[in-house]
Amino acid sequence: MIRTLKLGEADDVVVALQPLSAGEVVSGLDFNTRSDIPAGHKVSLREIQPGQAVRKFNQIIGFATQPISVGDHVHSHNLVTGEFERDYAIGAELSVTEPIGPAEAASFMGIVRADGRMGTRNYVGVLTTVNCSASVARRISAHFTPEVLGDYPNVDGVVAITHGSGCGMAEFGEPAALLRRVFAGYAQHPNFAAVLLLGLGCETNQIDHLISLTGIPSNIKTSTIQEEGGSSQTIAKGISTVYGMLEQANQVKRSRVSASNLVVGLQCGGSDAYSGISANPALGWAVDLLVRNGGTAILSETPEIYGAEHLLTRRSADCAVAMKLIDCIHWWQKYTALHNGSIDNNPQPGNKTGGLTTILEKSLGAISKAGSTNLVEVYRYAERIEKRGLVFMDSPGFDPVSATGQVASGANLLCFTTGRGSVFGCKPTPSLKLASNTTLYQRLSDDMDINCGTILTGDETVKEVGERIFREMLAVASGQQTRSEVHGFGEEEFQPWIQGATL
Repeated sequence: MIRTLKLGEADDVVVALQPLSAGEVVSGLDFNTRSDIPAGHKVSLREIQPGQAVRKFNQIIGFATQPISVGDHVHSHNLVTGEFERDYAIGAELSVTEPIGPAEAASFMGIVRADGRMGTRNYVGVLTTVNCSASVARRISAHFTPEVLGDYPNVDGVVAITHGSGCGMAEFGEPAALLRRVFAGYAQHPNFAAVLLLGLGCETNQIDHLISLTGIPSNIKTSTIQEEGGSSQTIAKGISTVYGMLEQANQVKRSRVSASNLVVGLQCGGSDAYSGISANPALGWAVDLLVRNGGTAILSETPEIYGAEHLLTRRSADCAVAMKLIDCIHWWQKYTALHNGSIDNNPQPGNKTGGLTTILEKSLGAISKAGSTNLVEVYRYAERIEKRGLVFMDSPGFDPVSATGQVASGANLLCFTTGRGSVFGCKPTPSLKLASNTTLYQRLSDDMDINCGTILTGDETVKEVGERIFREMLAVASGQQTRSEVHGFGEEEFQPWIQGATL
């Protein structure tokens, strides 16, 4: 196995693909390591002075805080994020994406909904407008055990979508509008055959506001505990309503449809230094295949592209798209400062253990999930995706909050890369887990769907793994269960982005 990897010609460091011992002479390098180097961590290739920029992926990942010698371990003890000018060069690296011809076009077995959008799953949902109706919603969904659902073989399940908000907030303004976008997006999601909107009755997040956004489709029913006469009556009526929905949902059949109907949310969580070398670039290759097939990929997690946003502006379709992205970065800088924080308050402890030192380094690896095609649009959180191709949706970096926004925007599939491990599910949308290294894949084999660690060992190329990921996307979109679905995960992870004051 290759012991170290240099990722860019201008790099000041190499990545240790295996643990290195102090004093070890590594094949291909003409120096000794000066200390033990954990796997995934960085080793200096040259003398670096305090204040000097350090590069990886041919990009700045931070600045030295003390003299660094050849063979030194480069990490948080001697490297920090710093300020530097980005060269946004808007549109300078636009590419021409060649569509895949009809004879080679990919397809999957999808579910065509009345509005023409495509489902990859067939759930009935019980959505709560407010935390106060959460317990009642759970009682309704709990009635529909596997034994009951056995009579409805074409239905994937009854899902209770509950949360901790919906009241104690201003009735109007962006925080309220954002929350309503989330619920409108879920209520109309193509992976739901039908939805029961369940409220208490007096909450800020009123059902009437949501209905005005959804246009009162026939597959959405409403109920409020106060009007139904209390919890017991609401549970009984809700169960009866869901039975009717199940009869309707069970009539659904899958049919062969174009891969252009896939809308894939891109996520990474529990990242390590390998994520930006194996899983993320391989997912990026799959994204390029998806876009060539006419599909859509949603990149998000704005704080986790910070420092690498210039790589997206260079391939933004036009100046307006690039400026929307830059404005998102500026908003987050102000937002974090308002709360006495900083946008570069990252990576997390697990990321650092895995070899990631600064947010700049983490962002450069994370952004490779987006492949190489042009960025065609930037959307607000939970705003419905209308354009096809690579798009960006503004969101926090916290995985459940970001993924919730992507699903609300219309993602009918999620691809989630991880280096440290994640068990994330996201009903009603299936979530594929991509392990960045074989050790993780073997240790968490019951939770991982795809091993990308074969790239690190040289057994497969990024292209080969990317093509394997794309085939798995199509299989899952056709109904093949992911590991998180096998475990039944995905209801607790619903986490809308809560902005503004809790009153």
